[in-house]
Amino acid sequence: MNESLLRELVPAVIGVLVRRGADFAAAEDAVQDALVEAVRRWPDDFPRDPKGWLVTVAWRKFLDAVRADASRRRREELVEAEPVPLPDPGEAADDTLQLYFLCAHPSLTPASAVALTLRAVGGLTTRQIAQAYLVPEATMAQRISRAKRTVSGVRFDQPGDLATVLRVLYLVFNEGYSGDVDLAAEAIRLTRQLAAKTNQEEVAGLLALMLLHHARRPARTGPDGRLVPLAEQDRSLWNTQLIAEGVEVLQTALARDRLGEFQAQAAIAALHVDARTTEETDWVQIVEWYDELVRLTDSPVARLNRAVAVGEADGPRAGLAALAGLDPALPRHAAVEAYLHERDGDPVTAARLYAQAARSAPNIPERDHLTRQAARLNAQLRS
Repeated sequence: MNESLLRELVPAVIGVLVRRGADFAAAEDAVQDALVEAVRRWPDDFPRDPKGWLVTVAWRKFLDAVRADASRRRREELVEAEPVPLPDPGEAADDTLQLYFLCAHPSLTPASAVALTLRAVGGLTTRQIAQAYLVPEATMAQRISRAKRTVSGVRFDQPGDLATVLRVLYLVFNEGYSGDVDLAAEAIRLTRQLAAKTNQEEVAGLLALMLLHHARRPARTGPDGRLVPLAEQDRSLWNTQLIAEGVEVLQTALARDRLGEFQAQAAIAALHVDARTTEETDWVQIVEWYDELVRLTDSPVARLNRAVAVGEADGPRAGLAALAGLDPALPRHAAVEAYLHERDGDPVTAARLYAQAARSAPNIPERDHLTRQAARLNAQLRS
């Protein structure tokens, strides 16, 4: 069974059913039923037109569900009286793009939008999504059901917000890997799909950013599972093929001179992977790109990261000065401040701040890394 083919066909088949008159929730349920049938039958009888086969079976599943629901008898008569032919390939592409927008509807929470995107556009099963997010399958099924009910009345032909779609895809990417689904790789696959349909600079910028970050993944953890900071990573482990592709995608986007936040982030990532060693990193140019990113977003997180870059480019005291105006409650603020104080020769303050940062770390690997940093400095102070 070609699982990747099924994942690629799912959004287009859902789109056909919605065009024919099914609401989103009913269409998605019918397509999932058709996929179960495909898994059962295709190994012995693979169709010449897989998409057409799925559309036919899913449409029958939908009509069966309509017939079983007496309150929807009038709708059944309508769809049977006015059958709609299959759309041409161009319409199918539009359907897929609309599904991205529908799954990132502003009425959905980020968690629900991510789950619905993975299910409807990514073609993942509820079990796979639940495993990836480390929640019970029943919990994820409820989340997806609520999301489908929320968007079931949304008109399919309404324009969507691309920026919201990109944020949802970035959320998927940042989940990384857990269970049997590699969410970072899945996010890259979906973003490639979106990039092929939109020809939009920020979509390309997000794809480049994902590729450049993903290229460093093999070096991010040691053999014992410990987090390895960028400065300590074995750069020979970085995926040079992904780096080359990411840089090419980014350069093409930047050449259009319509800068956006994901392009700016990707440019920063490109400068990091371009350096053969930490010492060769062009921190001055990185600060300039952070200035662009702050101008575009006014994001406190961007300002926090800029303070680190300033500390590398102009010294730790300049970094601390850049950090001074930011809210100390900002996530990872204490970790950045600890790093800059250590660079400035103040291990006492740095050790205290590393310990403080560890207590509020967003995940176990980061917590353990910060705890080790605090313990290292405290051991030096005692010796």
